[in-house]
Amino acid sequence: MSVAWVFPGQGSQKIGMADGLSDLPGSKERFDIASEILGRNLEEICRGQSSNGNNEVTDINDTRNTQPALFVVESLLIDDLKRQGRKPELLAGHSLGEIVALYAAEVFDAKNALKLLKKRSELMASAGGGAMSAVLGFDRDQLERLVGGAEGVVIANDNSSGQVVLSGSSEELESVTKQLECKRVVPLQVSGAFHSPFMQDAACEFAKDLDQVEFKDAIIPVLSNSEPVPTCDRTILKDRLKKQMTNGVRWRESMELMLKEGISTLVEIGPGNVLSGLAKRSMPGITTHQISNSNDLGY
Repeated sequence: MSVAWVFPGQGSQKIGMADGLSDLPGSKERFDIASEILGRNLEEICRGQSSNGNNEVTDINDTRNTQPALFVVESLLIDDLKRQGRKPELLAGHSLGEIVALYAAEVFDAKNALKLLKKRSELMASAGGGAMSAVLGFDRDQLERLVGGAEGVVIANDNSSGQVVLSGSSEELESVTKQLECKRVVPLQVSGAFHSPFMQDAACEFAKDLDQVEFKDAIIPVLSNSEPVPTCDRTILKDRLKKQMTNGVRWRESMELMLKEGISTLVEIGPGNVLSGLAKRSMPGITTHQISNSNDLGY
């Protein structure tokens, strides 16, 4: 059985996602470190206890909280799986999940991951301009033709053959989606056009922080969002992460690569089952498992 561990990104968060993790070794310390770095109580935010007078949903869905919160939850589950002696053949993460994958590969430690996510989330929260829309049920040839002919519109998340997220200028994005024959278009409530050239300034700032962090060679091959080809090389992994904010998430190609690599079992580590659902529809014969809390660790 060849196993891949995959890690979801924003959109999978939910109130109470840290419930049941307090009994895992290192849980309190991990949340304490995160809270110290962020300057607010991340565990309370995960529980829906507003730390600043805002409503609880706003707190957990604020990207500055969402990204580090998902990392803490997913990293604690990773640590326990490793204590059990589990080790996959391949690692991949969707958007911020790529940073979780690099942690699982021991490219850097939890403290450095949290520092990077603090910076990444702040840059994304302050990014201005542009919009994003999810598109379901479309003809890919028509989609690629329309996107190719539109200035400033890109495929931000190529999730599967029938699901993508487009990113770019509001006017051009509206023009593309109006012309596209598809089942559904869902405008996303985001602060900017993520995974697109609109993020160039943010990507340059994030690259400065990445250069301050020492990367180690991965102990398990990692598929990057910007280049879904497995590697353990620290230099390549850092360079690919620098490109992630402006390049699209090539998840469809990642799933195709997993099949070529002989992956037969996909384990989604984190709240929700979005990546498992995509795999079931796109990876014939795949077995999936979801590990979202300590009760799932004996899968």
